[in-house]
Amino acid sequence: VTDIMKQEELTSVEKIVLQVGELSGVLPHYVEECYPAAVYKTPLENTKLEMEIIPGTVRCIQCGEEFNAVLHDLKCPKCRSENLEALTGRELIIKEILANFFS
Repeated sequence: VTDIMKQEELTSVEKIVLQVGELSGVLPHYVEECYPAAVYKTPLENTKLEMEIIPGTVRCIQCGEEFNAVLHDLKCPKCRSENLEALTGRELIIKEILANFFS
C-alpha cells in the first residue's frame, strides 16, 4: 500500500479493504489485532482496515458436489470424501485503497 501511495502521490489513505479467503491460512482476527502495531508510526497509522471474508468453496473430486469446506469440516457432505479441489477462498487480496484527495 505504501508503494501505491508513493506511485499515486497520495499523502494519506483512509481505508484499506482486504479480501481474505477462509482457506487462505490467514486468520482475520489476528490481522485485526496486529494491524495497529504493523502500521504504527507509518503513513498508514490512521488508516481503517476492513476485511471481507470469501467463503471456502470446494468441489469434491469423487462425486462433483460443491460446498463450503469450512462448514463441512473439509469432508464432502454427499460422499464423505476428503479429496477436494478449492474453487474459492484461497484469496488474500487488497480490494480497495480509499484515499482522501481533498485533505
